[in-house]
Amino acid sequence: MSHFGIRCTKCDKVLEDTYFAFCEHCTDSLLVTEFIEKEFRDDAGEGLWKYNWLPVHKPKSKVNGPIVFRSKGLGSSLGLDNLYISFSGYWPEAGAQVKSCTFKEFEAAVVIENARDNRVDGLVVASAGNTARAFAHLSEVTGYRAIIVVPLMCLDEMWYLEPPGSLPTVVISDGDYSDAIDMAKKIAIMTGLPFEGGVMNIAKRDGLGAVMLEAASAIGRLPDHYFQAVGSGAGTIAAWEASKRFQSDKRYAGVLPRLHIAQNLPFAPMVKAWQRGERTLRQEDLSSELAGQISTRVLSSRYPSYDIMGGVFDALTDTRGFAYGVTNKEAAESGVLFEQEEGIDIVPAAMVAVGALRQAVKAGNVSSDDVVLLNITGGGEKRLRQEVRVYDVNGLHVSKNTPEDELKFTLCGILGNIF
Repeated sequence: MSHFGIRCTKCDKVLEDTYFAFCEHCTDSLLVTEFIEKEFRDDAGEGLWKYNWLPVHKPKSKVNGPIVFRSKGLGSSLGLDNLYISFSGYWPEAGAQVKSCTFKEFEAAVVIENARDNRVDGLVVASAGNTARAFAHLSEVTGYRAIIVVPLMCLDEMWYLEPPGSLPTVVISDGDYSDAIDMAKKIAIMTGLPFEGGVMNIAKRDGLGAVMLEAASAIGRLPDHYFQAVGSGAGTIAAWEASKRFQSDKRYAGVLPRLHIAQNLPFAPMVKAWQRGERTLRQEDLSSELAGQISTRVLSSRYPSYDIMGGVFDALTDTRGFAYGVTNKEAAESGVLFEQEEGIDIVPAAMVAVGALRQAVKAGNVSSDDVVLLNITGGGEKRLRQEVRVYDVNGLHVSKNTPEDELKFTLCGILGNIF
């Protein structure tokens, strides 16, 4: 018997334990996982698998989870007495052993194990960089098949932990992250492998939600505030969903953490919509021209889950949340500040989150004694490179407009020996 069910947030239909990304009736809403156990436990296994609220039965992989610690340096600098940091990356001195240097490793691990549980033999994954690295790493170490699709504009910032020749990677030479998503869906149809599903995949969000699970475990309560930079919005939705699960456990029940999201200006479609009080995103805010101007390419999704039922708009509304636009300059300064105060480097997206926290403190949106959780979604890359060899990503370059017949022929070159 499964320890969880899957429910549509719109029609409340309960789906059987199978690999679903959409409700058969409601394509404009997210599915959510409902666990039979209403009390949270963190003794169900080892590493990431210690949490009982993950949609996986018998995981085969060994995956480390996030660490959460009380900040001294940054908290003191910002005047926050109870600043807690969730760090997902490589920082062995602090106990962080996520060598892909991204919290997307938790996503990839849960997605792969959930797919295996449902006899899904492989997946097609679109990424702007960090998700690709996480899936590539776990695909290699677990033997799970994956085709990874990334945009050329993000290639300079990408690296793999394994030699890229063994990992089928398709590079969109003339498009952005959203074009990579479109291409991944095409390849999924051609190969017969499912598209990973992005934010629609319950396993993805539940994996990312491990950050909130570890925070509750480490702090002993839910935080008053939660800060994260967002691209698709999956991580913030995951934090919200996890927080709501805790309401069924009297040890943690209470007011939901207020969500504080951040995007990198000038590409900040969700921030602008929220600040206007609108549920619908405006097309002018989603232009690829704006996306090309930001320093954090992983935040450049033109398909964010903002207006969908159960998405970012609903999460911000439910938690009385805030949204911040952070410039490239502010992000860079925030990255320097974090490394100076905490002693470890962080990825550009995490710099944006720190920038948002600085803005929130200045605006009085958080008080000095509030319990604040800052999600550092990736870090320790410089630290990792001192010990581990990493590899540049090349891949098979194709145009987003490649005709289907030509694309099939081209793909055979990298997929023939694998699929």
